[in-house]
Amino acid sequence: MKIQRVSTLLVLLIAFGASLTPAWGVSKEMIQLQTQVQALQDQMTQMVQSFNERMGVMKNLMDQNTDSMNKVAASMSGIQGDLQKLQTDNGAKVDQLSGQIQALNDSLDELKARLAKVSKQLEDMQASQQSVAAGQAAKDAQQQALAQAPPPDVLYNNALRDYNAAKSDLAKQEFSDYVRFYPNTDLAGNSYFYLAEIAYKQGNFQDAVNNYDQVVQNFPTGNKAPSSELKKGLALIELGKKDDGIAQLRHVIQRYPRSTEALQAKDRLRKLGVPATATRAPGE
Repeated sequence: MKIQRVSTLLVLLIAFGASLTPAWGVSKEMIQLQTQVQALQDQMTQMVQSFNERMGVMKNLMDQNTDSMNKVAASMSGIQGDLQKLQTDNGAKVDQLSGQIQALNDSLDELKARLAKVSKQLEDMQASQQSVAAGQAAKDAQQQALAQAPPPDVLYNNALRDYNAAKSDLAKQEFSDYVRFYPNTDLAGNSYFYLAEIAYKQGNFQDAVNNYDQVVQNFPTGNKAPSSELKKGLALIELGKKDDGIAQLRHVIQRYPRSTEALQAKDRLRKLGVPATATRAPGE
């Protein structure tokens, strides 16, 4: 805009100077004015030329920048494509790796299960071996103790002698040794009976019931079976199990009706105020 104003001013001055020449002639001032105008025109020409040169340079720079931007954009597009491809490839590799890890975890779980099973088998084998070893050790100890134990008749006679002499603790130990060393003999039933009798006299009625049961269950045809059943009923009554004791006494009467134990059972039931036989309800 500045260059256009200067050009317009120069044109007006030239036209004004040309119109004055015929009237007044060429004066010194006019020559100076023309010289100045010419100088202005030269400067203007130089400015226009310089401006054009700069515009050319700027255009070249703009073209270069545009090319650079295009190249950068192309490079960015390539990089973005490579990145997407890399992500895709990595995604496939990650999926593959995840599958492999899952397979390894499954194999590890299966291996753990097998290891636990083997460990359980080893523990069972070890427990069985220890049980066998313990059993063998107990058997060896029993055999060794049996080898050192007195003969069965001597041990039983000693125990019975001490029992009759009211040496309850010593007799208890001897009868216990007898059933431990000779559990399958006929006198073992008698030994359990006397152990029950000692417990009954000492007020240990539950121990008495347990030992009487040993006689009834394991030696039902022994000579101490009727007395054991009778005394079991009496011990149950002492324990407060009256109904069980009454049922046991009635069982003695039913099983051994003509025995001394049956008479004792009837007497005890009479003192309790109950009949010797269970009464049936009407309609039964």
